[in-house]
Amino acid sequence: MAISATEVATLRKMTGAGMMDCKKALEEANGDYEQAVAIIRKKGQLVASKRADREATEGCVIAKVSADAAKGVLTVLSCETDFVAKGADFIKFTEDVADAALNAGATGLDAVKQLTVNGISIAEGVNEKVAVIGEKIDLTFFDSLEAAEVVAYIHPGNKLACLVGFNKKLNDPQTGRDIAMQVAAMSPVAVDKASVPAEVVAKEMEIATDQTKNDPKNAGRSDAMIERIAQGRLEKFFKEMTLLNQEFIKDNKLTVADYLKQADKDLKVTRFVRFSLAV
Repeated sequence: MAISATEVATLRKMTGAGMMDCKKALEEANGDYEQAVAIIRKKGQLVASKRADREATEGCVIAKVSADAAKGVLTVLSCETDFVAKGADFIKFTEDVADAALNAGATGLDAVKQLTVNGISIAEGVNEKVAVIGEKIDLTFFDSLEAAEVVAYIHPGNKLACLVGFNKKLNDPQTGRDIAMQVAAMSPVAVDKASVPAEVVAKEMEIATDQTKNDPKNAGRSDAMIERIAQGRLEKFFKEMTLLNQEFIKDNKLTVADYLKQADKDLKVTRFVRFSLAV
């Protein structure tokens, strides 16, 4: 099928791979971006891991927690330009949306859009912003988290934020902030190995197997040996991409699990939510 220059540029932005590599991957995948990213990964051409399903051009990302720290919300209001995203009114409206969602106990994006801010529904408020600013604006992401204690972190600039839930109240607030900053900085896919979705494990194993087979160093090796090497690659994925197994950013001699045990042997992360705008 014919692949447009725009499609190639989009895949390049998602993966960092070369233009021709992106074009070939899209042709092989019949224009399917998810398949094309997998093809590029298998060929070792992926430069930067990006999540296409959670990308937006510009906008404001806000995370907030309730007064008792038992619930948190993460809200994303998207727009077209950085100039609008940095505007005080735009940031304030995003914060108002987060406050309304937190106060109402909202659990889904559609429900949030029906809530009221400044006397009108949030959906109507967004439409007013479109009319005044002249850009495409939309509430594009919302998630909530409940736990014994929830910690929120917003990276300066409102482009990245996260929520982390813990199984008990924290003895030291710094512990929660450290874990939230770990999630923000290292972008884990799950809390631990056991919580990685089965389909993600299957896809990573498929990619690891293909990479192993395509490595000239493994030419002539048996299927059993290829599988063992691929399993090793998968274990590396778990170490790098699951929160508790990652090296702790403040002390790489510790894993995040080690750090938590030092802080409180009974403390556990129950869940986290992270969103980063495209860069």
